[in-house]
Amino acid sequence: MLEFPHDAHTHTAYSDGLGSVYDNIAVAERKGLRVLGITDHSHYLLGRGLNRYVREIKRWGSEAELTVLAGVEANITRDGIDVPHWAVEGLDYLIASVHEWVETPEEYLTLVKRALEDEVDVIGHFGASFNYIGYPAEEELGEILELAEAKGVAFEISSRYRVPELDFVRECIKRGIKLTFASDAHFPEAVGSVSWSERVFKKAGGRREDLLFGEFL
Repeated sequence: MLEFPHDAHTHTAYSDGLGSVYDNIAVAERKGLRVLGITDHSHYLLGRGLNRYVREIKRWGSEAELTVLAGVEANITRDGIDVPHWAVEGLDYLIASVHEWVETPEEYLTLVKRALEDEVDVIGHFGASFNYIGYPAEEELGEILELAEAKGVAFEISSRYRVPELDFVRECIKRGIKLTFASDAHFPEAVGSVSWSERVFKKAGGRREDLLFGEFL
């Protein structure tokens, strides 16, 4: 059993997931989660269904036995995140993630810095590309942490990609940067698969107050 049962990053058929909002909630209830975030990809939703998506999450969430939050996972581009400010207002929170291919860790961090300057709540699967493009210098990571701390932006601990590294999570906790657990589930049965996230969080010395949604746990 999870000590901090939540999953703040899941997908449905509104984007590239396989299940419905209802399906994700049903699995989350069965697995004993207390908080579930539905966070479909922005480029599937904008201009064709964002309002309907949020309404459906709110509808099923109102009948659920846990807290259900309406979120979106934005893409970080060189011009910033691809979610306009008007769309953010109807959401409970916004994840921003690097999805495009970059050649160097410096390019990756430049994108993340750009997102941290926008109205985002969480940086998704930070460092998922480092195995392929190389690892940034400690000083460069320090700049990211300083900016996140100043902006009040959280990082997710991704069980799907097994990032960020333990030392990074420890530094987040030390600095008071909030964290979330994330399965990045794309089918209902994967919802709540965040055991790796919790192990890293606890190993880093994390407590309930270090979690972005700790108040609901």
